[in-house]
Amino acid sequence: MIKKSLLAVLTLLLACPVLAQSDDPVLMTIAGQDVRRSEFEYALNKNTKGALEKDHRKIEAYVPMFVNYKLKVRAALDARLDTTEAFQKEFKVYRDAQLKPYLSDENYIDSVARNVYAEEQRAVGDSDLLRLSHIMIIVPQKADAAEDEKARQRIDSIYQVLKQGGDFAMLARKYSDDKSSAANGGELPLIGPKSTLPEFERQAYALKAGEMSKPFRSTMGYHIILMRQRSKLEPYDVQKAEIVRLLKARGIEQDAQEHKIAKMISDSNGKLTREDVMRNVEAEAVKQSPQLQYLINEYHDGLLLYNICDQYVWKKAAADKKGKEAYYKKNRKRYVWDEPHFKGYVIQGHTQKLVDDAVNYFNKQKDGEGIAAYEKQFIGKTQRQVGVVYGVYGKGDNKFVDYLRYGGAAPKTNRVFPYYGLAGRMISKPETYTDVLGKLTSDYQDYMEQEWVKQLHKRYDVKINSDVLATVNKH
Repeated sequence: MIKKSLLAVLTLLLACPVLAQSDDPVLMTIAGQDVRRSEFEYALNKNTKGALEKDHRKIEAYVPMFVNYKLKVRAALDARLDTTEAFQKEFKVYRDAQLKPYLSDENYIDSVARNVYAEEQRAVGDSDLLRLSHIMIIVPQKADAAEDEKARQRIDSIYQVLKQGGDFAMLARKYSDDKSSAANGGELPLIGPKSTLPEFERQAYALKAGEMSKPFRSTMGYHIILMRQRSKLEPYDVQKAEIVRLLKARGIEQDAQEHKIAKMISDSNGKLTREDVMRNVEAEAVKQSPQLQYLINEYHDGLLLYNICDQYVWKKAAADKKGKEAYYKKNRKRYVWDEPHFKGYVIQGHTQKLVDDAVNYFNKQKDGEGIAAYEKQFIGKTQRQVGVVYGVYGKGDNKFVDYLRYGGAAPKTNRVFPYYGLAGRMISKPETYTDVLGKLTSDYQDYMEQEWVKQLHKRYDVKINSDVLATVNKH
C-alpha cells in the first residue's frame, strides 16, 4: 500500500512565537477555532524556508494548503482519534521525551557516582592503579604443543625487537591479537586489583613505571606488558567528571528522570498518577520555554493527521479494487507507455534445469497465477532452490528483464540463485488496471483525498480575514 510518510506529514505542522494577542490578530477561523497570524506565518515561513517572504500572491496561494491541513486535524479530533489507546501511547512517548530534560536530577546522579567511587575505593584499597600497554599473541584453548610453540616464538621475536629499541605502540598495532587495544598502541583501560587475569595481574604489579615485562604465558596466550604509570586512586572530586560521563553513556540520565517522577508520585501520597506528574512538568516547562508547547502540539496534530489520512484515504484507496478499476477506465490516457513492458514471471534458480522447468510451467499459467501451486508442488522438493516473482516491468525496473528483454548489461547473481529466466510476454500498453497498479494506487489516493477535502469544506465553516492576511510578514 502506498501512503505518505509521517515525516512528510509533519512538514506541514506548526509552531509559533508567543505574542500578546493584541499584537497577534485572528487571521482565520476554521470550524470555530481561531487561528492567529503568528501561527500562519510560522507555518508559511517554515514550510517555504522563507522563500515567499513578502510576495503576497504566493502567500495567498499557500492559504488553501494551510486550511486543508487544519480541516483534516479537526476531522480527526471529531472522530476522537486522539482518544485511542494507540494514539495516546505513541503521543506520550514523544511528549515525555521532550519533557524529560526538565526532570534532570543532579543529586540522584551524584549519589550514584559516589556509590561507584566507594565501590572502586573498596576494590583498590591501598593498591596502586595501573596504566599500561600490552602485546598479546592468542593461543587457542585446544592448541597443541606445536601451535603453542609457534606463538611463543612470535612473542619472543617481538620482545627481541623491543629490547633493541623497537616502538611498543607501533609493534602492538601491527602484531597484537588484542585488536581493541592494538588500535590504541596496546593501551589498556586503567587496571586495579582483581580486574584482570591472575597471571597478568601478578606480572603487572611487579613492574615499576617505565619497566617492561619479559614474555609470559596466561590462559589467553602470551603477553608483554609495558608499565606506563602507577598511581593511587584520586579523590572523588577529581574522578567525578569521568564517572558521571561513563554513567551517562550507560543511561543514568534516564534512570534519574524516572527516579524523579517516582519521587513526585510518592511525595503526593498517591494523589498523583504518572500522567498527572507529566502534565504538571509540561506546564512548568512551557513557562521556561514557551515554544515547547508548539513543538508538542506539532507532533500531536501531525500524528492525528497521519492517522486520519491512513484510515479515511490511504487504506481505503488501496483496498478499493472496483474504485481503482473505474478510475483507470476513466483516466486511461494517463497510463500510456512510451515503450513496451514485460509482463510475466522472473525466475531464479540453483540450477539451469530448475529454471528451465519453472519457465515451462509458468508459460502455461494465466497472468499472475500459479505461484502458490508451484511452491506447494515443487519448492519443498527442491529445498527452496527456485524463486519466482510476478510483475509488469519497464526498462530499468528489473536487472534480469533489462538483460533478457531490453539488451542491458548481464546481471550479477549469487551462489544460491546463479541461474535465471523469464516466463511471459511483451505488451505495448496496459491490458488492465493491475498493470499500472503502483502509479494508479498513488493517483487514486490523491483523488480520494481531494474528494474528502471537498466534503470537509462542506462540513466546516472557514472564515478568512483578508485585512489581516494583507499584513502577513509585513508588520
